[in-house]
Amino acid sequence: MKVLVTGATGFIGRYVVNELLKRQHHVIATSKDQNKAYSYEWFSQVEYISCDLNMAQENFFQFFQQPELLIHLAWEGLPNYKDLFHLEENLFSNYRFLKNMLEHGLKNLVITGTCFEYGMQSGVLSEDMEAKIDNPYGLAKDTLRKFLEQLQKKIDFDLKWVRLFYVYGKGQSPNSILSQLDRALENGETTFKMSGGEQLRDYLPVEKVAEYIVKIAMQNKVRGIINCCSGTPTSIRKLVENYLEKKHKSVYLNLGYYPYPDYEPMAFWGYNKKLKMALEDSV
Repeated sequence: MKVLVTGATGFIGRYVVNELLKRQHHVIATSKDQNKAYSYEWFSQVEYISCDLNMAQENFFQFFQQPELLIHLAWEGLPNYKDLFHLEENLFSNYRFLKNMLEHGLKNLVITGTCFEYGMQSGVLSEDMEAKIDNPYGLAKDTLRKFLEQLQKKIDFDLKWVRLFYVYGKGQSPNSILSQLDRALENGETTFKMSGGEQLRDYLPVEKVAEYIVKIAMQNKVRGIINCCSGTPTSIRKLVENYLEKKHKSVYLNLGYYPYPDYEPMAFWGYNKKLKMALEDSV
């Protein structure tokens, strides 16, 4: 299958490209930074097209050689979840690009959403719950999904909305807790400053997330919103302790040094029944 991946050089995108290549798909990868793309091992195995999604283009579908599937991962401005840029610019630039693709022939669209679409709701979160969004990033993503659902009333296309929870692994944001922990270990620090660590979250390694995104994309049984999650709550403290144990490292955890974030509840994780159904039907 000919698959276009936007945001191919991003944290998740680089792994999605690898997963598609493992499955012998014809990959068209795009991002704004060709130099970054060139540094990845998959560069010679894909058709790379450098592109800014805001560029003037009459027919993006033709420009990207009429892909059979679009896995849309591109989204700028993260992890600044509270920045109005997501609503004022990202939302509309993404919608214009996707609408252009769909108007000119794209039939299969997979997009990554975010658990922040659930807002400040606690406990286990399922796809049929009402969105109670509390930050511009989550609101922009949720609004984009609703725009596309309205567009489905005019254009016939398949939409799968992969709602991501917490992802970790090589290449993640330097501001993420495990990236900060790695720096502390590399610098020989004996103390690691963090919050109380009692927040319950839903974590998956980025390799597994990439696998799930591709499997969701390649099946036709489950559509709409699909939580991409483990279904198991884990505390941030436990995540850090497990990471240290795996690396055979030791450092004193200065718990409670930082306050808990105000843009997410203390305890939430995903319900993964729809994900399991999709994975059972994937090829």
